[in-house]
Amino acid sequence: AVEVAESGGGSVQAGGSLRLSCTVSGYDYIHLGMAWFRQSPGKEREAIGYVDWASKTKYADFVKERFVMSRDNAKNTHYLQMNSLQAEDTAIYYCAARTTWSPYWDDPGRYDFWGQGTQVTVSS
Repeated sequence: AVEVAESGGGSVQAGGSLRLSCTVSGYDYIHLGMAWFRQSPGKEREAIGYVDWASKTKYADFVKERFVMSRDNAKNTHYLQMNSLQAEDTAIYYCAARTTWSPYWDDPGRYDFWGQGTQVTVSS
């Protein structure tokens, strides 16, 4: 079975940084496109960014260079470095993996495997 596991969430003060990790097992990792999404209470799940097998990335407009994704295929892991965090970044952050390429990287329906999520809380 494919397992997707996030780690690295927690609480931080506004202006601080966190790095989330996502590790996949049970699938040929290099063939997966990987993404991060987040969801706040009462809001829809929104896409943050995407990284393909060659470490090419795409980001949502709101990221504005505050967040950076990277990927280590040897470790079956990708990362989300988050800087200059603000209270509005408080959410559950989810890692997602897809097996089929699509230009709609920000559509959660295009992803096959999901982690359980990790809470990020930013206090002002």
